[in-house]
Amino acid sequence: MFAHPAEEIFARILDFYGIRWEYEPHTFPLEWDENGNVTLAFSPDFYLPEQDLYIELTTLRPQLSTRKNKKIRLMNQLYPHIKIKLLKRREMRDLMVKYGLFDEANHLQGTEAQKRNDDE
Repeated sequence: MFAHPAEEIFARILDFYGIRWEYEPHTFPLEWDENGNVTLAFSPDFYLPEQDLYIELTTLRPQLSTRKNKKIRLMNQLYPHIKIKLLKRREMRDLMVKYGLFDEANHLQGTEAQKRNDDE
């Protein structure tokens, strides 16, 4: 169901705390060609309906997350009424450590994890 193991871990944390969530429930058009066809769209990973908040997770190294940052920037410009939060690799790792998911957190740090995640 999930595109990345970090998404499954995040969902488990939300479940543990009884936070309702939906996985990639909406796709937002961001760019169009001259004929009006969507050329770039964005489906944030999670929607938390009780908070009316979208969450996007990234485990990419900062220099490789340019495309994702562009999508977040376009979302903010085109849909300013929609709340979205980007959780970066370090924030995800810190969250995992906070909740005792040490083995999972180790998969998000270090050179090998970076190579593995960059290939995904």
